[in-house]
Amino acid sequence: MREGARPDLTTIFREHGRYVYSALRGVGVHEADLEDAFQEVFVVVHRKLASYDDRGSLRAWVYGIAIRVGINARRRRAAKREVDADAAPEPVAPTTPIDQLSDQQGRRILASILDELDDDKRAVFVLYELEELTMPEVAQSLDCPVQTAYSRLRAARTAVHEAIARFRQEKEHE
Repeated sequence: MREGARPDLTTIFREHGRYVYSALRGVGVHEADLEDAFQEVFVVVHRKLASYDDRGSLRAWVYGIAIRVGINARRRRAAKREVDADAAPEPVAPTTPIDQLSDQQGRRILASILDELDDDKRAVFVLYELEELTMPEVAQSLDCPVQTAYSRLRAARTAVHEAIARFRQEKEHE
C-alpha cells in the first residue's frame, strides 16, 4: 500500500486475513464459530474503514476489531451453552501421527490455560506472545494505555507459568 493512501478492504483482507483468523483462534473463538467471526471482523472493518485515521498501525486497528469480535463470539457461545456435536476436523498435515497428536495436545493444553485468563489478559497475551504485535500495537488494538497492556501481559505471563507448573505437577503424579 502506498504511503498516505487510504487502505481498501481487498488489500486489508489479503494482508491481514491470515492473522485475523489466528487472532480469533487465539482469543478462544470456538472452531464452529470461526468462519462467522472472521466474516464479522471484515464487515466491521468495511463499515468503519471510512473513519479510519492512519495515526497508528493498520494492523493494530484490524486486530483490535478482531479481538473485540472474538471476545463477543466467545460470550455468545457461552450464553447459548450449546454443545457442538460436529466440530470441524483438524486439517491434514504432512506429519506423523505422533507429531499430530503432540501438536493437538499442545494446542488443547494452551487453549485450556488461556481459558483460565480473563478476556483482557488473554487478549494482550495472544496479541503480544502469539501474534507478535509490538506493545504499542497491542495497546492500540485494545484501546488501552501501553503501561496497562504491559501490566496485563505481566499478570497473564504469571498466570500461564503457574498453570504450566500445575500441569507438570499433575503429570508427575499420574
